[in-house]
Parts: sequence; structure tokens; C-alpha cells
Amino acid sequence: MNRHLQRPFAIWIAALLLNPAAAYPARPMNTDDARTVDSYACQVESWVRTNQGSREYWALPACNFTGNLEMTLGGSRTADATGSKTSDIILQGKTLLKPLNTNGYGVAFSAGYAAHPAAQNGRTLGDPYFNLPVSISFADDRVVLHTNTGVRHVRDENKARATWGLGSETMITPRVYLIAETFGETRVNASYQLGLRFWIIPNHVQVDTTYGNQYGDKHDPRWFSVGLRLLSVPFL
Repeated sequence: MNRHLQRPFAIWIAALLLNPAAAYPARPMNTDDARTVDSYACQVESWVRTNQGSREYWALPACNFTGNLEMTLGGSRTADATGSKTSDIILQGKTLLKPLNTNGYGVAFSAGYAAHPAAQNGRTLGDPYFNLPVSISFADDRVVLHTNTGVRHVRDENKARATWGLGSETMITPRVYLIAETFGETRVNASYQLGLRFWIIPNHVQVDTTYGNQYGDKHDPRWFSVGLRLLSVPFL
């Protein structure tokens, strides 16, 4: 490893393994939650999603630099059976309007931009969006429900589409959680997803897997995903 990279890498590993941090639901859900990464901490979400005839490789690093502004910048690479490749780039900011408390509720606001340059001959034309996640805690955080309402502006159509999501995470054991959700947007059939989350190192290293599909689509666009999530303690 380049010696100029050794120190930041060592800091990241130390921040990952030392001291406890709060657990935040994220992967493998599409429905967002009213939580952010710890103040002055970072996370990396990565996963592989296998679709009918294609495979996606995702990586989404995020950091909370100010205490209440989580910034995410990442994307994906997708390859299909014909050898064709596309890419996605996502930039998002998220802030808490009301922190989520045990047996209470929380509210957040996020806004971002999703671009697809490889699918658009190198152009960075993309779709801006905003979202309002609301999370509700039950049974001392053993069950947490999440709802999303938002809008995505589809530049190719010059139209706005309402987006929504409804999801839940249920504790099976302190390390294992069941994930269930449904989500979609106007003029598109809704999708659903079921999965499991497992903490290898509680609150620091997580693996997960999901199965998903789309309601009423005759082409059967089901998918499977496997993910890895790493969370640090505050170190910035």
C-alpha cells in the first residue's frame, strides 16, 4: 500500500473497531429512515444485486461532517448478458428534523441527484429528487416502521413523479433483523423486498441479503442482493 495512504487507512480501521456506536438501519432497505450516520463518523455501504439478465455493483460512502448533515457520494456499475455496461452516480444530503427516540418517532429530509452518464452517451443528465422519511419505534426499538414520501423530477420526460415507501425492521435476535418493505412511484408498478440483516461486529460490520420483485410485471423482474456495510466511530 502507498505509504501516503497507510495513515488514513489505519485511522479508518481503528475507528471501525474501537468504541461502540449506535446502530442505524440502512442496507438492505430502499425505504429510507429518519436517522443519519453518527456525528463526525462515516460508513460505506456496498452490495451486489443480481437481476434477470444483469448484475449491479454498488458502493455508497457517506460521512456526517457537521453533526446533522450526512453526505453520500457513490454509484454503481451494471453489466448485462450482452456485455453492455451502464453506470449510476448518486449525490445526496440528509438532515434530521426530529431525532428518532425509543418508542417515539423521528423525521428527516433528504435531497439528491441521480445521474446515468454511461446510459446517456456520457452526458451527466440526471434526476433531482427529495424525500421525507418518518420512522416510528415500537417495543423498545424491537420493531421500527419507516414511511417515505417524496418527488423525483424525470428530466427525460420533464415531469415530476411522486415516490413512496413503507418498510419495517424487526429484531429476531440482537444481531439478526428481518426486513420487509414495499415501495414505488407514480406510473410504475410497486416493488417489494424481503431480507435479513446480520451484525458480524455489532454496530460496525454488517452483512445482509434480500429477495425482491415487482407487483404485476409479466417479465418477472425479480432480484437477489448481498451486501456489506461498515460503520466507524466519530473520527473526523
